[in-house]
Order: sequence, then structure tokens, then C-alpha cells
Amino acid sequence: MFNPRPEILVKYLRGTLVEEEHFGFRMLANKERVLDYTGETGHYPFYLRSCAKPLQASLLIDYGMDIKYDMTGEEIAICCASHAGEEVHLAAEKRLLEKIGLDESFLKCGVHKPLSKSMQDKMLLNGEDAGVLHNNCAGKHIMMLGLCKMNGWDLETYYEPEHPLQVKIKEKITELCALKHRFPMTKDGCGVPIMSMPLEDMLRGYLNLFTNPRYQKITNAFLNHPYIIGGENRLDTHIMENSDKLIAKVGAGGLCIVVNLEKEEAFVVKISDCDMKARELVVIKSLKNLHWSDVPADFMIKTLSGDIVGEVVVA
Repeated sequence: MFNPRPEILVKYLRGTLVEEEHFGFRMLANKERVLDYTGETGHYPFYLRSCAKPLQASLLIDYGMDIKYDMTGEEIAICCASHAGEEVHLAAEKRLLEKIGLDESFLKCGVHKPLSKSMQDKMLLNGEDAGVLHNNCAGKHIMMLGLCKMNGWDLETYYEPEHPLQVKIKEKITELCALKHRFPMTKDGCGVPIMSMPLEDMLRGYLNLFTNPRYQKITNAFLNHPYIIGGENRLDTHIMENSDKLIAKVGAGGLCIVVNLEKEEAFVVKISDCDMKARELVVIKSLKNLHWSDVPADFMIKTLSGDIVGEVVVA
């Protein structure tokens, strides 16, 4: 398999010295072709991680889950979210579980602390422990359970690769991304199967989803409820709250995909060492260079008292 060659995307300059560097890839495409790129991927596949969520959520439209459970925009958004585990996210999850007629004991995504630092502090003060609904993937798992219940599929094993739901998800993502080859699969952090593919196929899948009127409810969920998609200090939320024409979704492993609905173009950033701050600055700088949006960001390196001692330079 081709060994990808990332390029330096970010340099931290403190004084006159380069103190920190981050390598990675950028790619811009429309539905037909790649328009520009940084770094040679050689069609090397990367795992979709949480960037898979809106693609997976396309099934809730295909099977009419949105209609059967009279889903609101917030409830569709939570199915696509990598949320910060705040009260607004938990409330949407609980409402959807109630509509489906299940409780949180059915979820197999595991438990972690909420990503929101404010929520962590609040829970610490109140002596509360994290629960399964704080998991940033809980909304996706609720969606999967809803699809299983309405189709009569087993609820206990919904996360297994051979389960009918996961087979359907694989088929759907293969269709949306127009995959012509099989690429490695494994389990994501939340335990469900996750596909890999070249970056250009990820972009094709997002454009085929978000520019298709059939999935307008998913597009509207992102546009109208960006805080549900992420939350406190989440990059995708920050981008969408500062634009009315962009869809953004982050994924673990240094990924972020942004779709321009007007231009019907999309770009992806993959940071090789998965550094979240480097990803943020590369994405925001790319938005500015493309004249898509001027999202606020601080590229200055400062002391704790606020003195500027350097800057972050994005290639």
C-alpha cells in the first residue's frame, strides 16, 4: 500500500524559532473531481471516525424513522452529533429515547466524561458521575436502536458488524461515497463498525448527502441546530454559528470536513498527529483562504499575562 506523504501544515513560531510543527493533508473537491490538495495521499484510506455520523444518519430518512417517531430538528441533529454532553444534548437524547420506547440501558456506546469542561465542573460540584448519555456518540446509538426497533432487528447486538443494521449502514455509505474498492474496517471508539476510505471519497459522500433534497432534513438539522451537533468549544459548532451556508463535522483522528452548500464544494483536513488545535487553525485558515467564511481565531502565541511572543503560521 502506498505510504502517504503529509506536508507541514502548521508551525508554531516562538520568538525566532520553530517550536512545534504539525503535518497533515488538505483536499478540496466537488462531486466530479479533486480541485486542490496539500500532501500526497496516494488514495491511502483513513478511518471516517465521527465524520461517518451524518452518512450513517441518512438511513433514518431512508427508513422513515423521522416520520414514524415525529423527530424534531434537534433530535435529527443529535443523531449526527459528536456532542459535548451538556444539558441540551441530554435532553434531546431523552426525548428521542422516550419516543422510541426504550431507555438508556440499551445503549452499548460506553461511558466517558462529557467533553464540555463547564459540564464536567458542574457535575463535580454536584457529585454526579458520568452516564452513557454523556458519551458524544450516544445520539448515534439511539438512532441505531430506533432503526432496529422499527425494523424488528435484534436490539442487543446492534453494534456487531454482521448485524442487519450495520450491513445496511455499510451498503449506504458505500453508495453515498461511490466506493469502488473495499477498504479496511474496524470498530470505532464507541464500539460500532467504522469504515475507511480515501479523503476524496469522504468528500464525495458528504456532497452527495448534503446537496441531495432527499436529505434536506439532515442539512437543516446542521444549519438550524449547530450547538446540538457539537457544543461548547467544538470546532464544527464554531464554524456553523459563524456562517449560514456551511456544514461542518469533526471526527477523531484529526479530521474535519466542511461543505459549502452554495458552491457545492467541500474540503477535508486530516492532521497526522491528531492535534485538535492544529486542526482548528488549519480549517479556519482554509475557510478564509477560500473566501467561504471569516471565522474568528487567535493565531498569536501569548504569555499567561497576554504578551505576544510568537505566532502560529498555517501553510
